[in-house]
Amino acid sequence: MNGLHDSDLPRVVCPIRGGHTRRVALPMLTDMKAIVSTPEGARLADVPVPQPQAHEILVRVKAASLNRADLAGLAAKDGKVIGMEWAGEVVEAGAQVTALKPGDRVMCTGAGAYAEYAVTDGGRACRIPDAALPYEEATVLTLALQAMHDALVTQGRFKRGNAVLIHGASSGVGLMGLQIARLLGARQVIGTSTHAARRARLAEFGADLAIDPGQPGWHERILEATGGKGVEVIVDQVTGKQFAQTMQTAAIGGHIVNLGRLGGAGGEFDFQLHALRRLSYIGVTFRTRSVDEIRVLNTLMLTDLGQAVAERRLRLPIDSSYPLADAGTALARMSANQHFGKIVLTI
Repeated sequence: MNGLHDSDLPRVVCPIRGGHTRRVALPMLTDMKAIVSTPEGARLADVPVPQPQAHEILVRVKAASLNRADLAGLAAKDGKVIGMEWAGEVVEAGAQVTALKPGDRVMCTGAGAYAEYAVTDGGRACRIPDAALPYEEATVLTLALQAMHDALVTQGRFKRGNAVLIHGASSGVGLMGLQIARLLGARQVIGTSTHAARRARLAEFGADLAIDPGQPGWHERILEATGGKGVEVIVDQVTGKQFAQTMQTAAIGGHIVNLGRLGGAGGEFDFQLHALRRLSYIGVTFRTRSVDEIRVLNTLMLTDLGQAVAERRLRLPIDSSYPLADAGTALARMSANQHFGKIVLTI
């Protein structure tokens, strides 16, 4: 490989003056290995090392994790580096970055994760709190923590004692949602999955009840389990044609957060039920959030969950691991929905 490695980076420490970045080494090469989206699929290629701006950090990637959004990046066939979640070591920190420094171990979200180096906003990254936590385990946490804390607590207005439904709970983000709800004191935690073996494992991650949404009347089982009241907070990763049934599981004054659309982008919306139950329906995505909004989101998550992360009370299973060059195989496994937990690339 012709990418940057420790042997290529002489240890030279730069003084911090007037906007200079801080770095642990000065790179002598300008290219790195990365997985890019092409008309032929995911391909290993030499691309320029990204250069951090004043508010960003440059990270030597040690492990990256796959997310379903990466399939959209693959389908774009635009020559861009795929991936949005990784863990590694800070190499450079921009002049505006004060919380992180070169040498820090971090877990990150952003763009261009399937590569030897990646950049992200310094306020979006999280320091790996446990020095013994392997990069392969750290990389799978960040996006799920950020997305689910925002969906449950900030958007879903979760309060201790609420009942929670995670619709599509066997995904990595879904499994994290079950755990967060349990950690923060949910009265009842319900998860759905159409896959029997995965559904059987939801209890390991905090679910009191696991429901098959492929069965007729699945929503009625949730109403029965809640004494007819319904759940106060729903994080819906399915939407699509099942949305009418999902609405029926909500309690009066409940919040439904649209976090994913695995069942399709369109579906029936019962406006009468929406009004009668006085439901709040909230859509969320990282794509239209500003840098400042994501910083706030990350800070709120760390305030509530940072200690639990440090104590390893929040975890995700690793389904499988592949070297960077085999990213195409890893993506194919995710696309075929053959996995439980997260798929990881090692760099």
